[in-house]
Amino acid sequence: MFLARQIIGGIISVVSDIDPSQFLPSDPPPARRPLAYSEAHESSEEKQFRQVFKQLAGEDMEVSPKELMDILNRILSRNSNLKTDGFSIESCRSMVAVMDSDSTGKLGFHEFKYLWNNIKKWQTSYKEYDHDDSGVISSSELPGAFKAAGFPLNKQLYQLIVRRYSDEHGNMDFDNYVGCLVRLDAMCRAFKTLDKDSNGTISLDIKEWLQLTMYS
Repeated sequence: MFLARQIIGGIISVVSDIDPSQFLPSDPPPARRPLAYSEAHESSEEKQFRQVFKQLAGEDMEVSPKELMDILNRILSRNSNLKTDGFSIESCRSMVAVMDSDSTGKLGFHEFKYLWNNIKKWQTSYKEYDHDDSGVISSSELPGAFKAAGFPLNKQLYQLIVRRYSDEHGNMDFDNYVGCLVRLDAMCRAFKTLDKDSNGTISLDIKEWLQLTMYS
């Protein structure tokens, strides 16, 4: 019990001085609407994207973790300037979980489009801060890359993320960079949704905490 209190206390001390207003998660995907309504009110760009989505998602019009892995790795194979081991099925399950607003276990059109647009934006930041064109983001380049993506980190949180997502040299490849940002984005959006009075604190019971953390 004493050890548990020490660990929890350490986590609290790391995150207690974070200002949630500094983080800039993207707007959440719009609520799901009937297909006929959605298609009738889409822009020409959305119509084109929907046609691509139909080819990627298959008959059920939803992208599973396996389909997401295949899509992302197919794209990575065309970008030799991005160092990566490829997106694993576990990382894609995690991405689907934090993006799955209706808990279907798959990504619908708007959820996938939201993720896709974020990945494109983050790829730009990744390339911009890979100053030596090594294909990875080094430990010295990471703070700028995260800030450009909308997530300024304090030193302690930055160090935790490096330990979790970087290799033994402190370098982060593209799939880990995207996986980390997807989680940061989702957790910041969840926090802001739960922070009803915008005072920077939320209150959760054990059931709510487990629901928030276990399916992610």
